[in-house]
Amino acid sequence: MAGAVPVLVTRPQREAAQWVEGLRGHGLAARALPLIDIRALQAPELVQALAQARERLAQYRAVMFVSPNAVGHFFQDFKPNPLSVGVDQAPTAIDTRAWAPGPGTVQALVQAGVAAGRIAAPAAGSAQFDSEALWHCVAAQVRPGDRVLIVRGSGAPAVEGGQGRQWLAEQLRAAGAAVDLVAAYERAAPQLSQEDLALARDAAHGHGLWLFSSSEALAHLQALLPQQDWRQARAIATHPRIAQAARHAGFGAVHECRPTLSDVATSIKSLYAH
Repeated sequence: MAGAVPVLVTRPQREAAQWVEGLRGHGLAARALPLIDIRALQAPELVQALAQARERLAQYRAVMFVSPNAVGHFFQDFKPNPLSVGVDQAPTAIDTRAWAPGPGTVQALVQAGVAAGRIAAPAAGSAQFDSEALWHCVAAQVRPGDRVLIVRGSGAPAVEGGQGRQWLAEQLRAAGAAVDLVAAYERAAPQLSQEDLALARDAAHGHGLWLFSSSEALAHLQALLPQQDWRQARAIATHPRIAQAARHAGFGAVHECRPTLSDVATSIKSLYAH
């Protein structure tokens, strides 16, 4: 039964494709329906700010990357990667650490050449992969006077410094650290085809299962279908705040699970086993 139910993966295109492949490997009929469009920075002043942040990398105690997209756009054309030297090598190497909120970002950092010994992230068995879980791991490392850079995205129209992770920035400042914020990419609502819109409407009537990993994706969906009734819609949300947003939007059935592929696949299968 579960294998015939379309699971709509709403992550950005690149991540959605990876998740579709993974879910299909679990016997699920997953389809990509990206609800966040990721693109390079367009505004010259934001491009310049990103370049300056790269140049100042050695001044930071740590750099927090909010997502795999943050990693990819920050290190794009930034070679050699200054964080690729192991922490026990080259005494003159910079001492900057990389922070990641979850395994997807950790994987992106490793693929970008960041030495594993430089990465701090929540343990694989954590209940959630978010700012709170990351802060639990790194709070003891923060010293008064440290400088931390948060690399994030910006909504459209793009704004200086980007948006998101305000809670983490507040914790860092309360601990005495100086926090800089830089946008590495832009997020925007997608342009869906008529076929995609029809797929979304079918899923709104219960002929599919939504997989949400972002409240922003949900907001874009509501904007794309402003008159849609969601009472028959079913969703899996990978964070309590996203689940709350889906319920507030009127989704009839919303289930929460950990944001790992195996947990999501198991949760989906369990829904159709009863």
